[in-house]
Amino acid sequence: MSLPAAFVSVIMIWSTTPLAIKWSTVGIGSSFAVLSRMTVSVLVCALALAVLRIRFPLHRKALHSYLASGLSMFGAMSLTYWSAQFVSSGMISVMYGLSPLITSFAAMLWLKEEAFTPTKLIGMLLGITGLVLVFHGGLGLGIGAASGLAVLFVAVVMQSLGLVWLKKIGDDSPPLATTLGALAVGLPLFFIVWWFSDGHLPDMANGAIAARAIVATLYLATIGSVLGFLLYYYMIKHMEAGRIALIALITPVLALLLGHGLNNEEVLPHVWFGTAFILLGLGMHRWGAQWLAYFSVRR
Repeated sequence: MSLPAAFVSVIMIWSTTPLAIKWSTVGIGSSFAVLSRMTVSVLVCALALAVLRIRFPLHRKALHSYLASGLSMFGAMSLTYWSAQFVSSGMISVMYGLSPLITSFAAMLWLKEEAFTPTKLIGMLLGITGLVLVFHGGLGLGIGAASGLAVLFVAVVMQSLGLVWLKKIGDDSPPLATTLGALAVGLPLFFIVWWFSDGHLPDMANGAIAARAIVATLYLATIGSVLGFLLYYYMIKHMEAGRIALIALITPVLALLLGHGLNNEEVLPHVWFGTAFILLGLGMHRWGAQWLAYFSVRR
């Protein structure tokens, strides 16, 4: 696949994933929905590894990376699916737009990768301002929305910390192998949560609702999890980080529009303003130094 095609594909996958999560929980429950997604993803990943003859490392560093990615994925996905009962798909994407800022902040403290600069600090403050506005807008979106947003924020933090943990481990296993290893760690935990929170198989004869939930789950398991992951790592290998960072600036807006247009989700003005602040914060954090250098030269 060409790089532009991969870039557009990842944008579309990440923009539609929150809405698919929302649809996949309707009629079958959040715990069974995420369990089903991860079960299918394991089968797809295992089949892909066998067909492509990709090695599945079992050395110490690889096992450590499987544990780190599996635990962070379990925490993030479980909380995200639970919050989808109360939070719109667009809000899910907006909250995950904070992930680059949280990841960068954690890397500064944990890995000592980057130093605090004025532009990075401004970007983080703008992101926090946007988060406050999104929470304020969420208060008017019904019972449970505030709790859903709080739990969703914890999910974003867990995913971000998991990425930094993987970076610290420094394993060089194939991405598909890491995906399968993470799923192998997380799948029993998803099963335990489902068993104790519900433990009943949904009624698949529930008409169109069940059909849409099944299609959404299959989409998430194959396109959302496996293909999206592979394309993302493909871009990391062949594209500049600055261009890849543009994805985080595009997907929240598209997800808000998709949720509003396809799922009749209400988007209050505070949410739009909060989204703008978060995206501006991401831009300032990533390119603030270049922007200031450009304008200083122009002057």
